[in-house]
Amino acid sequence: MTYKINRILLALWLLLPLSAFAQMSPSEIAEASDDGFNFLIITDQGRNGYYDQKAIAQSMGELAGNGDAEFVLTLGDNFHYIGLESTSDPLWMTNFELVYDHPELQIPWYPIIGNHEQKGNVQAMIDYSKVSRRWVMPARYYSLCFTTEEGEKVELFMLDTCPLIDKYRNDPEYRSVQGESREEQLAWLEKGLANSTADYKIVAGHHPVYADTKKSESERLDMQKYVQPLLEKYGVDLYLSGHIHNHQHIRPRGSSVDYVVVSSGALSRKVKPIEGTQFCSPETGFAFISIKSGKLTMYLLDKGGNELYHISRTKSHSSSMR
Repeated sequence: MTYKINRILLALWLLLPLSAFAQMSPSEIAEASDDGFNFLIITDQGRNGYYDQKAIAQSMGELAGNGDAEFVLTLGDNFHYIGLESTSDPLWMTNFELVYDHPELQIPWYPIIGNHEQKGNVQAMIDYSKVSRRWVMPARYYSLCFTTEEGEKVELFMLDTCPLIDKYRNDPEYRSVQGESREEQLAWLEKGLANSTADYKIVAGHHPVYADTKKSESERLDMQKYVQPLLEKYGVDLYLSGHIHNHQHIRPRGSSVDYVVVSSGALSRKVKPIEGTQFCSPETGFAFISIKSGKLTMYLLDKGGNELYHISRTKSHSSSMR
């Protein structure tokens, strides 16, 4: 009975109007993040500039400048619907170069492969690193290590999730998945996490481990089977994903990991709370992470760059949410 009541209260809380909470404006977020190690996150944005893509690109640029962002993480489906064919594909212009042309977005972009890109030539995404000065993709999966000005170490592990999921491995439509080894990628991830001395460990992939969605449950079950045990075992702080086109923060019972789905940077979908949901929103938008004075804060933002919700974690891996 108590559990059912708690679920009802959670649902009511999630339905409260945003004005009931003290959300921060983009300028307030930038001020709070001053002198921090800051970066932006976007996903599922590849819509040739349509829907909210251009408006969000403008908001990202403004926050990147005022919030002194170091780089952009892009979590996949940068190019709907059938991926790329080459480094000269027109989609580079209509989905990336001409949309994210704000001067403050001429910083490194670190991409992840989405399921739509697997229908095309994934190698073209990697090879574009030789064409663009800001598109940085060394391999299908890779890690990034940073040290903040305050000496805190941050390590990000960027996954290629489609080869980890049987649905894509068994479907020839996703031609760039064929021949990719699940075992090799998982071994790489485990070795990297085990050897990491970072104060903050962040793992990012296109597909969520947990989420409310009508998409095939088999996707999340495979992620729970193959990826979740490594996240829990090696003290990962955040698992970041997209694919679902809405904002979700889920903390399963007994877990020390915050599982965060970032909303689409163009076109969103409805969402409802599930077990473990701390927050969800159907708004389009993006996210912003600031690491400062022993604390990581992740802001989930609407298309105007306004705070919908945030998560905070300290170096001791404790977390708080609002």
